[in-house]
This record gives sequence, structure tokens and C-alpha cells, in this order.
Amino acid sequence: MLLAAPGAVAAPGEPAPPTAIGGDRLGRSGVQVSPLAGAPALPRDLTGQSWIVSDAASGEVLAANNPHLRLAPASTLKILFADTVLPKFDRNAVHKVADEEILGIGAGSSLVGIKENLEYRVEDLWRGVFLSSGNDAVHVLAHMNGGIRQTVTEMQARADALQARDTKVVSPDGYDMDGQVSSAYDLTLFARAGLRNPDFRMYCATRSAMFPGAVDRNTGQRGSFGIANTDRLLGKYPGLIGVKNGTTTNAGSTFVGAAERNGRTLLVTVMHPASYQRVYDETAELLDWGFSAAGKVQPVGRLVDELPAGAAEPTGQAGEASGLPAPPHASPSAPAASAASTASGDGDDGIGVAGWLAVVAVGAVVGAWALVVLRRRPA
Repeated sequence: MLLAAPGAVAAPGEPAPPTAIGGDRLGRSGVQVSPLAGAPALPRDLTGQSWIVSDAASGEVLAANNPHLRLAPASTLKILFADTVLPKFDRNAVHKVADEEILGIGAGSSLVGIKENLEYRVEDLWRGVFLSSGNDAVHVLAHMNGGIRQTVTEMQARADALQARDTKVVSPDGYDMDGQVSSAYDLTLFARAGLRNPDFRMYCATRSAMFPGAVDRNTGQRGSFGIANTDRLLGKYPGLIGVKNGTTTNAGSTFVGAAERNGRTLLVTVMHPASYQRVYDETAELLDWGFSAAGKVQPVGRLVDELPAGAAEPTGQAGEASGLPAPPHASPSAPAASAASTASGDGDDGIGVAGWLAVVAVGAVVGAWALVVLRRRPA
């Protein structure tokens, strides 16, 4: 196997080089585990092409299977988006959405239902990202951050700083795009970093919320509607903290989960199992195994620490580097809203594209969607 050039990102499905970030064994193909006496057996019939079980505090990798395999990440890439952008804006800041901020969203995207010319609190936008996996909320926040291109550049720089060498960012929302890849190892690094932010931890653990609605033409009052977290383990698996699920045509199902038990926090990432439901079943099985196996296995690798400021090695992601944008203008008006209705979907769906087309001119959208051929799975 040839070593990739420093900083290069391999094509989807390409395994890691023999010397991998986090330890040599993490670069080997197949399951890696080193049981000691009394260690429980790994769950049987795991179908994920790639998975990893690690300790969030120590960084020890308890077991893994092809953890550096580069695969389409789907909306789990929103973890990196949040880790990059969330610290920049006050949660109580208010932003009025312009028309262009919700154009160019991929066909079939999961949406929370943001409408142009209405004002939204930043905290509502983040609930739209974490609970509904709303690509419209991501696009609005990305525009607040200086635009899609700048946000992609900053996300890539953040990945470099975290030593996430398997990741290439093309879209900030994780929508299927040519060349966009990550790995179970990298997604775990993103989740570990994100959970250090109390706001990130709060949003990813939120099970339901009210999202601002449209203005009633008769009364002039703003309405609201309920949204629910599409993470199907949240509230069901004991001690689950979050973090993020994702499903697209190209990525299949991917899930990053964190759970706490007896003072220990474990991270499990499962990518591309045999079915949508299996991503949750296998995550729960690996969490159960991890809590039972802690202290009874030798680590097979480790989660690396973030590089010191300025020490990240760029991976050649397109886009010009730039500084942080100026703070957005905060309107003094009340929280804003959306005219969209809610709809349940698979692990990554919001209201779906039909709801969005009802409030955006079709002619403006068709051109932006012409080159997109992959669609998210329907509800």
C-alpha cells in the first residue's frame, strides 16, 4: 500500500496508510482489539464498514474497525461545522434572513423550515441544525460567518488543527458532494472537541423544542411549531449525551454517539452499516461493550490532541484563507420564525424539499440544483 503525500486526502473508500494518525494499528484493515483476562467479546454481526469505540477523557481507543476508511459523512459533518462556527455568535443575537441565504440548498435536503425576510435568534438556528439537521439553518449561519466558501475553508482549517487528516470539506452541511469524505476516527475527533463547548453539548442533547413560525396575516402574531431531535437513541439509551446522525444516498447511515456512565464518557462512531436501523443498534451494542470492556482491554490507539495554534498542516482544500468575519448586525426585534411545517423522516430528514420549494421561487432554485444528482432518502 502506498503512503499518501503529506496532507493529501484520499478518494472515498480508500483506507488509511499503514502509519496512521493515532497509532499503527488504526491503519490496519479489519477489527483491532486487545482483550485482557475477563474482557467481554465484541458484539457479533456488526455490519458497519467502519467504526470506533474510544474514551472521551483519556483518548484511548478501545476497539476499532477500519477507523481511517474515507467515506461520505452525511450530516455528521455538521459536527465539524458547529465546532467551527458555534463559538462565534451570541446565542441571543438576532439575524434577519436574506433571500440569497437559503438559495442553492441541495435537492432533497433536510430542512427545519426557515423563511426569508424573517428574523431568527442564533439559538433557534442552532436548534434547527442539531435537532432537524436543517441544511437551511446551516446555510444561514454560514452566510453570517462570511459565506459558504469562507466557512468551508475555516472548517477545513479546523479539521487540520484537530489532525483530522481523512477529512475533505466541500459543503458545510454534509450534503453529498464529489470528493467530500471523512472517517470514523475524524468524526470522533470532531465530537470530542465539540463536547468541550457547553452550548454544543446542550444543543446536541436537546430532544425537542419549539421553532419560530410565520406571521399570521390576520393577527400579525408570530406562531411556532415543534421540532424533535432525529437522533433515535436520545432519551432511549441510558446516559446518552448526543451527538449527531446522518443519512444520504451516498453515505448510507452514519452516527456519532456519546454516552456517560459511572463518570466515564465513551464515544462511538459507526459508518455505513447494512441498514438505517443498524446504525443505532450497532452504536448501542458498541457502547454497551465499551462500558463493560473499560479496564479489561489494552488500547489499540488513541485520539490525538489538537495541534497548537498555527501548527496545523493544511490539506490543500480549495478556498482562500481569511480571518474571522465582523460580528453580525443584531436586530433589536423579537425572535424570528419560519413558515414551514414539521415532518418526520429518517435519521436526517427535516421538512424535506417540498416544504422549502413552497416558499422559494422555483426558478431561482432549479439552476442551483442542476448539477446535483444525489438525493437524500425520502421520509
